[in-house]
Amino acid sequence: MMLLYNIGIKLYSLFIRFAALFNNKAKLWVSGRKNPVFVRIESSIWFHFASLGEFEQGRPILEAMRNLHPDKKVVVTFFSPSGYEIRKNTPLANYVYYLPLDTPRNAKRFIDAINPETIIFTKYEYWFHFFNEARKRDIPLYIVSGIFRPGQVYFKWYGGFNRRILGLVSYFFLQDDASEQLLQGIGITNTSVSGDTRFDRVWANAQNPKVLPLIEEFKNGYKLFIAGSTWPQDEALLAKLASQYPDWKFIFAPHEIPEEKINNLIDLLPEGKAITFSQLKTEAEGLQSGDFIYQALTSNNLQSLVIDNIGMLSSLYAYADIAYIGGGFGVGIHNTLEAAAFGLPVIFGPNYQKFNEARELIAIKAGFSISNETELKEIVDRLISDEAFYNNTRKKVANYVKENVGATEMIMKYIDKR
Repeated sequence: MMLLYNIGIKLYSLFIRFAALFNNKAKLWVSGRKNPVFVRIESSIWFHFASLGEFEQGRPILEAMRNLHPDKKVVVTFFSPSGYEIRKNTPLANYVYYLPLDTPRNAKRFIDAINPETIIFTKYEYWFHFFNEARKRDIPLYIVSGIFRPGQVYFKWYGGFNRRILGLVSYFFLQDDASEQLLQGIGITNTSVSGDTRFDRVWANAQNPKVLPLIEEFKNGYKLFIAGSTWPQDEALLAKLASQYPDWKFIFAPHEIPEEKINNLIDLLPEGKAITFSQLKTEAEGLQSGDFIYQALTSNNLQSLVIDNIGMLSSLYAYADIAYIGGGFGVGIHNTLEAAAFGLPVIFGPNYQKFNEARELIAIKAGFSISNETELKEIVDRLISDEAFYNNTRKKVANYVKENVGATEMIMKYIDKR
């Protein structure tokens, strides 16, 4: 199996290099790993995140470790360009790198360079050679906010090698009891259920929301529907809501923001009533009057705002009344908790089963899955027209998030004792 694993890593590298000829994300993946130069560090704490979502999920632990050990160097690695390119200059880390391919040589070279005394991976990504090198050197390696499902390879009859990788982890901090039971079923008992650190992150964000004057002026007292991390399949349904609810304002924050996709989305919206955030910002900067935005919005009758940048979404939810979370018509929904932390009813597509929080929100009737335009309009109609239902939903959502905070404290108490 080791031979097959190593061959698989090489084949993946070749595939990405070929894809880089046509795909910009693959190109960034390749160029970011070309001729890396790692700073030699006397001692460090190493955090690895697959992508941007895992960074935000693990951020409370990262911040807590920085506060606990301000003298230690912090190294952050990403697997995906969508994490690295956005957080490569984060002040929470001394050094930010792409994770090298998982080969014996790369693992030894990288760990030689950064000399970690503690390694923390968030949620998933299990790399044999990096984990094995850490085990050889007796470096504690933790998985935080880990989650497992019965259909994963670790629990199949042919998953022996993958179970071997799990056996190299020092300790698992898991999101739920089901994950712990699965691991115990294959003989892994170095576990505890601490919950999901994302709750801590989104709760903290909701307690101190960022003020966005342009968004305040755009909303201008209207009710606001926000669609976050959307894909074209979501947008084809959602755009119709703007015509159906002319007395509401809408904000769309697409998951991907190439100019072509932004223009396609604007074309779906009522003609002459949509503007990008960049256009709004440019217009605002070119005028001096205190009520310039109000004048622009009322004179142009603008109803929809399309966010054409990355990084605003978690703050935008503070201004919303209802939220839709994208991705549910693809491989899976994006982060519902950012919206839920503000007590917003959350709507999403049908592919949500892999996400605990989505299933739990549905169970308490605070989250709503839709499969088509009719179902979308039915739930939006009810939330808008039934005030008692709407208020009760918001209360349940807010309580759900509040009751699940605390994972960071539990994890840090354990790590601090080591």
